[in-house]
Amino acid sequence: MDWLKRNKLQLSMGIVLGLLLVLFCRGMNSEVLAQTDPLVDTVPMGQYTIFQSIVLGIVQGITEFLPISSSAHLKLVPVALGWGDPGVTFTGVIQLGSIVALVWYFWGDLTDIITKSISAIRTKNYQAEEFRISLGIAIGTLPIIIFGVLVKLFIPDYDNSVLRGTTAIAITSIVMALLLGLAEYIGKINRGFEKLNTLDGIVIGLAQALAIIPGVSRSGATITTGLFIGLDRETSARFSFLLGIPAIVLVGLVELVELINQGFGNAEVIPIIVGTISSGIFSYLAIAWLLQYLQQQTTLIFVWYRLITGILVLVAVGYKALT
Repeated sequence: MDWLKRNKLQLSMGIVLGLLLVLFCRGMNSEVLAQTDPLVDTVPMGQYTIFQSIVLGIVQGITEFLPISSSAHLKLVPVALGWGDPGVTFTGVIQLGSIVALVWYFWGDLTDIITKSISAIRTKNYQAEEFRISLGIAIGTLPIIIFGVLVKLFIPDYDNSVLRGTTAIAITSIVMALLLGLAEYIGKINRGFEKLNTLDGIVIGLAQALAIIPGVSRSGATITTGLFIGLDRETSARFSFLLGIPAIVLVGLVELVELINQGFGNAEVIPIIVGTISSGIFSYLAIAWLLQYLQQQTTLIFVWYRLITGILVLVAVGYKALT
């Protein structure tokens, strides 16, 4: 029992990741998954049931903040279950549930940073910690905005692009796993939240922009970069979450506006609402869970998870290619 109490965080994290892995593996050899390499047609939102929308919200909520890529899971899990790819618009909109959870969880931090940043501007105290953090977040958000606009302009059919192909996601997952493992191995991990500076925001913001590619993981890229530049694990995760607020809000609003402009019926509204609520609930739980977990543990469990996931997906795709 003592061992169980000491290791309850590892066990709970292992159970969640194990369940996600089971979802990945289920249906790996089915015709549905085989047809998704490299591209897959997206499914109209109205065709999702309430149950499917809840599951997609759970997947979004858990994987948005764990360093394992929500976009990859939201593509591969429903495809493996035979539901089809929900596409960028659906996944972008239900991310609004994640942002509500994120703002709710960090409300105290956000109000403190904003009020003290305003005070620093008024007194011209530009060395204040909160001002440096807010400036880092503001500048660090620019790269993902720029890359997002470029994708919209030059890859209009991004839902069905090669970058969202199953093979590309698997390879990206493996590469990011190796980078996270390397960051754990060589990172100094000796700076806390009070030692954050504007340059940290810029560097981590550049890494965040890579999350446009499914399989990279926004939190994975930012936490990995944080470890590389010497931030401790909890600080890397906390700043990753704060930096993600503008980015996730922008993505969600852009996709929501696009959805409204396209027009949708009542049958499509209900799955979106259900998926968004589900996403919000499980996002909040994932944030609290990960911050507590990283106070005591390394990120190696995510390294192994991403490696195993990437390899399994490649094997599934290769198996079909050979048969």
